[in-house]
Amino acid sequence: MPRSWGVSGIWMKTAASSIDETKRQSAILNDDSKEERVMLKKLMEAPAKWRRRTKEERRMLAEAFVFLGMARLAVLCLPFRVLSRSLGTHMGESPRNASSSDIRTARQIGQAVRSAANNTPWQSVCLPQAVACQWMLKRRGLAGTLYLGVKIAPDSPKGLLAHAWLRCGSRILTGAEGHLQFTVVSSFAVTGRQD
Repeated sequence: MPRSWGVSGIWMKTAASSIDETKRQSAILNDDSKEERVMLKKLMEAPAKWRRRTKEERRMLAEAFVFLGMARLAVLCLPFRVLSRSLGTHMGESPRNASSSDIRTARQIGQAVRSAANNTPWQSVCLPQAVACQWMLKRRGLAGTLYLGVKIAPDSPKGLLAHAWLRCGSRILTGAEGHLQFTVVSSFAVTGRQD
């Protein structure tokens, strides 16, 4: 009799673990479908968001999208010494004060770049965002400084993490999140229009 209890107990345990596994897999599928629903909702809302934007915002967003693509290609394909020539004076600093109209335009550029970066089919991380934003500022004759920083990260494969951010006046346009944790190792400044 004890043997049958043992077999029955094993069968019950196996059945219970099988049910648990099925529930776990179902939860994973539900999480995946949840992510898919969020993405689908985001795609469905995109045309309405686009229509709500002003003509200037649409133009700037399209420009940011193109510049992000160019920046991503440049980061992937060009040696950094070549790319850096388009970013401004090495180890330079732009002025920390700027006119209110320059700051307003710079904020719009930063917002357009961040918004476009969230919707690119390629990866638009901090460096392409900062490069694209710097190019857009430069195109309008606005001053800005692109910073490259590192921090020690023992859990990282190489022991370091890198980050890029862009400042115009006293405002951080891209890469603001966590930038204070990084030590600046290089900067590139565009001084803006020469009045």
